[in-house]
Amino acid sequence: MKSLRELIIGPPIASQQQGEERLTRLRALAALSPDALSSIAYANQEIFLGLAAAGAAGLAYSGPIAVAVVGLLVILSLSYAQTIVAYPSGGGSYTVARENLGANVGLVAAAALMIDYVLNVAVSVTAGVAAAASAFPALWEYRTPLALGLLLIVTLANLRGLRESGTMMTIPVYFFVGMYVLMIGVGLVRAALDGPGTFAVSAPPAVAPLTLLLVLHTFSAGCTALTGIESISNGVPIFKAPEAKHANQTMLAMTIIMAVLFVGTTGLTQYFAVVAGPEETILSALARRVWGSGALYLLAQFSTLLVLMVAANTSFVGFPRVASIVARDRYLPRQLTLLGDRLVFSNGIGLLAVLAGLLIVGFQGDTHALIPLFAVGAFLAFTLSQAGMVRHWWRQRGPRWQLKAALNGLGALATGVTLVIIGANKFREGAWIVVALVPLLVFAFWRVHAHYQAVRGELTLAGLPPSLRPYPPPRLVMPISSLHRGTLEALRYAESVSNNVTAVHIEIEAGSGAALRAEWAEWGLDQTVKLEVVPSPYRSVIQPFLEFLDRTDAEHNDGRAATVLLPEFVPARWWQAALHNQTAWVLKLALLYRRRAFYRTRPFIDLPYYLHEEPPDHPRRPAARRRP
Repeated sequence: MKSLRELIIGPPIASQQQGEERLTRLRALAALSPDALSSIAYANQEIFLGLAAAGAAGLAYSGPIAVAVVGLLVILSLSYAQTIVAYPSGGGSYTVARENLGANVGLVAAAALMIDYVLNVAVSVTAGVAAAASAFPALWEYRTPLALGLLLIVTLANLRGLRESGTMMTIPVYFFVGMYVLMIGVGLVRAALDGPGTFAVSAPPAVAPLTLLLVLHTFSAGCTALTGIESISNGVPIFKAPEAKHANQTMLAMTIIMAVLFVGTTGLTQYFAVVAGPEETILSALARRVWGSGALYLLAQFSTLLVLMVAANTSFVGFPRVASIVARDRYLPRQLTLLGDRLVFSNGIGLLAVLAGLLIVGFQGDTHALIPLFAVGAFLAFTLSQAGMVRHWWRQRGPRWQLKAALNGLGALATGVTLVIIGANKFREGAWIVVALVPLLVFAFWRVHAHYQAVRGELTLAGLPPSLRPYPPPRLVMPISSLHRGTLEALRYAESVSNNVTAVHIEIEAGSGAALRAEWAEWGLDQTVKLEVVPSPYRSVIQPFLEFLDRTDAEHNDGRAATVLLPEFVPARWWQAALHNQTAWVLKLALLYRRRAFYRTRPFIDLPYYLHEEPPDHPRRPAARRRP
């Protein structure tokens, strides 16, 4: 298993190499920006689907909506640039909201952000499959297994470590950016040569009137393009030093590239009056208009598939880090704070992959069905983060704090208004699920926190005397089924630990106790170890043994539970374990989780006896046994 693990995710990396695992700006842009950059694939699609309901009159508004989304992008980028400088340790919305607006608001931001990260993975891989299926329609019916396959690839890439995943993401991201910048450039040339198209000819017939509500509904769908904008502020610690400076430079580069791609593709779609078919995305239709159906079109679709596949990488970087910070504050399981063999939060990566996989299966790989859930969590986190930054500048009152607070206040206002629009327009389509999940997650956070606080209270050393007397030797109770070499080894160990050892045989078959007593005396064991035979009329081993423990504990009445010694043999081959009844394993579970009011601990010792493929010769039976 160790060799297989190292083959898949690589050998362990020493903790001293953690600094070497940090990313340059080039790799960090590839690792953290795919979510934002690739959003043109589904945001453009949602804008088209929303406006197409109003026919030609509706599709004419795609350009203005794209400009409004880019304007919001600029505001968010400037706001998060300040967050990067103020909170270079990462954590993003959760850290800012917790420190400035209180623990409860911080937990709301964490819940919203984590939901958004999970949805981003599901939307990215399903949209990537949709891009491939647009070029090869035969793939449409296999969307779910293909999406799960892409999810597995991205998960394994991230388990290999930041540096390797950043390197693997570099080629798809820059290939995608290059293909679409080239397509926009060629499209502008074609626009100058061919002239504009008209939706009056190409648009589908209107099925709904063009209203302000329809425009707002479409704008809310287009805002899914902004869901990855906070990823850089969440992941500042992964940059090489100086972290904040490099993170801000990367944020600027991502904003410019994203604005060019979003406005460029939407503008060309409107100028050429491009309309997508029922089993095709709008970007695929635009690529056909610019490139035709040849090799360059297939390359454009392939680049879209690749970038959408790696867009999930943004979540695989952000989700485990946010989860580790929340877990460090004891609101999530502590296992999420641990770095794995490859210096990544492998538990967080695994949790994210499982949750995203469940979403993909639950929504049958349909991107359009997942989109209504998508932006609510992101914009809730945006709003709380920007509001927290206003409070931060108000408290710090450093140089130009009024300007900084005003900028973050503008961001909070813009994202807050957008959140209301998105929530109102997408509520019935599925946004209500996120609205319900956020308070449920916050409740779960508090339950986890209460548990850790209770455990801390029970385990504290406060109030104990400065010195504790050592325990006297324990009473040892050892269940046995028969007398064999493993039993003798266990008895030798038991007598080295205590002079009060009791062997207990649960008699399932009538007469087995008497036969064991005779063999016990023949080996001279009755001289040193007491043998108790407990009948079991219902052929159970576990319950009669537990009742024996309770009875003898009560008889001794010394406030201490007997220590149980569990001898078990381990077969030479893993598959041979299935040939045995595993009574010791079941008994361990029963002892571990069975509570009794009159003692706090029930010690038990697991004593394995390893079997070999060819056991040694049996010893001759002695007339009497010497004391060990």
